[in-house]
Amino acid sequence: METSGGIQASLSGRYATALFELARDSKTIDAVEASLAEVRAALEQSDEFARLVASPLVSRQDAAKAVAATATVLGVDGTTKNFLGVLAENRRLPQLPAIIRAFRALAASHRGETTAEIISAHPLSAPQVDALKQQLRTRIGRDVSVDLSVDPTLLGGLVVKIGSQMIDSSIKTRLNTLAHAMKG
Repeated sequence: METSGGIQASLSGRYATALFELARDSKTIDAVEASLAEVRAALEQSDEFARLVASPLVSRQDAAKAVAATATVLGVDGTTKNFLGVLAENRRLPQLPAIIRAFRALAASHRGETTAEIISAHPLSAPQVDALKQQLRTRIGRDVSVDLSVDPTLLGGLVVKIGSQMIDSSIKTRLNTLAHAMKG
């Protein structure tokens, strides 16, 4: 399978590729992508779930039970639930955020879209996201799928990554540039 941007080269990329191929073959790409979005939201909103995923101290069995219970509560599809169990059994849960990003990139590529990773200082509203997608579509000439995250240390502005290209309009970077220029 051809992958975009060398996704398959990393460990998380190999897991994402395996999940993507399984979802593609069973025609459940959209369901798996939606389920992974739920899991990602749970990781961002629940410190307890994020600690469980990141902790090397939790046994395989306990991690598998906890992830299965969380998957049931989140209402994820069967493919994603089984996949999370495999990650727990193989002690790969800490790579879940990277696997989710890689899966989204594969799904976007499959749909003929480009994925843009957008980091903002504050959560963006739906109209802001739509306007940003339109600007990016105009700039790169194809549909754009966005992967949103929040980093309060940016203070304001955005950081947009599309492939190897990065547009950094954050206040943090501007202040650092100004401070460096003033040092002379």
